[in-house]
Amino acid sequence: MKDIHEVLRRKQAKYAQLGKQIEMLQQAAEKLREVAPLLAENDEDDATILSEIDEPNPGPSKAVAAAAGQPTKPLPRPMTPRWP
Repeated sequence: MKDIHEVLRRKQAKYAQLGKQIEMLQQAAEKLREVAPLLAENDEDDATILSEIDEPNPGPSKAVAAAAGQPTKPLPRPMTPRWP
């Protein structure tokens, strides 16, 4: 039979640990509430930046066009070692 005091001590330690975790999660939630409005304000800026990035490029460069006309050598197949 288990010692009741040992079981009680373990349960109290677990309870204290869970209490600390809850407190840490509450602090994290408070910090996220502070940052959330800042993220909402940046959504408009992000949309502007993304639209600038999505503009079409003028075309492939001359080096890419020259390389496209050259035939490429096939890559060697990887060989697995054979054991007798």
